[in-house]
Amino acid sequence: MDHLRALAGHRAAVRFRVGERAGRPLLTDAVGEVAFDGADLVVTTRKGPVRIAPGDVVAARAVPPAVPRRASWAAVARLEELCADAWPALADERLGAWRLRAAGGYTGRANAALAVGDPGVPVGAALDAVRAFAAAHGVPPRVTVPMGSPWDTAVAGAGWVLDAGHEAGAEVAVLVADLAALPRPDGPWTIDLPERPTPEWWALGLRGGEPSAAQRHVLDPGGEPRTAFALARDAAGGSVGQVRATVVQDHLHLSWLEVVPAARRRGLGTALVGAAAAWGRGHGARFGVLQVALHNTAARGLYAASGWTEHHRYRYLVPPGPVRA
Repeated sequence: MDHLRALAGHRAAVRFRVGERAGRPLLTDAVGEVAFDGADLVVTTRKGPVRIAPGDVVAARAVPPAVPRRASWAAVARLEELCADAWPALADERLGAWRLRAAGGYTGRANAALAVGDPGVPVGAALDAVRAFAAAHGVPPRVTVPMGSPWDTAVAGAGWVLDAGHEAGAEVAVLVADLAALPRPDGPWTIDLPERPTPEWWALGLRGGEPSAAQRHVLDPGGEPRTAFALARDAAGGSVGQVRATVVQDHLHLSWLEVVPAARRRGLGTALVGAAAAWGRGHGARFGVLQVALHNTAARGLYAASGWTEHHRYRYLVPPGPVRA
C-alpha cells in the first residue's frame, strides 16, 4: 500500500485483477496519473478515470510522462487567426490564406505577415509581396509561422531566418486552457473589468505615458472584438495590476498581464487571469489562449501552475542580412 501511495501524483502503469476465468485471474492494465479517492486508487487514463481497489493491484510502476499529442495544423491555423483578430493591426490585407499586417511598428505580432495556409501564389512571390507591403507601411519585413509547420518549412526553405534580434522574443509558446478549470480570483484586491481602458489602465501599462495611435488601435479598437481592460487595486486604491481580455468566437485571448513589483508573488497575476476568465465565460468564451515568449520562464511557470498547457509554438522569420524598414 505504501508503494501505491508513493505513486500518487505521478504517471504509472497499474496491472490489476478484473475477475476470474477457469480458476485463473483475469488481468488488465491502466496507464495514467495516479490519485486516491478514499481507499480506492484512481488512474486517470486518456479514456477517463479507472477506479481500482488496492487489493486488486498485482503490480504498479512509475512510467515517463506521456508524449503530448500535437494539434492538427488546421487547429493551429484557426487559433493563429483568432489571436490575430484579437490583436488587430492598423493594416491587415489578405494574400490567399496569409495575412499581411502592419501597425506602425507597435509589437512584432501586429507588424508581421501571418503565414498559415496557402497564399495562392508561389512562396517566393508571397514573400516578395510581404517585402513590398512592409516597405509601403514603413516596417521591416517579417513573417510569423507556426514552428515545424509546412509553412515554416516553406518560408525557411526560401532563405528566411530566425529574427534573433527580436526584443520581445523570436520564439513564442501559444498556451490554452479550459476557462472553467482556471482558479477563481482570490486575494485582497479589487478587480474592475470595464470594456474601455481607463486613464489608470493606460498609465499603469505605459508607465505614465500616453498611448500612440497604433497602440490605441491594437489595444482598444472599440466595438468588436469585445474587450475588457481589467485593473486591480490594493486596499489603498492604488493600481497594482492589469490584463487585457478579448473574446473572439469561443476563445478568450489574454494579453498585457502586468503586476507592479511590490505586488508580485502574492497571487495577483492568477487572480487577474481568473477574473478575466469569469468575464470571458459570461460573454460566451469556453477556452483561453495567450502567447508568451519562450525565454519568459517566470510567466510560463505562472501559467503552467494555474492550468495552462502548450498548444503550439511560432517564430518570427526575416530575410537574411540586415533588416530595414
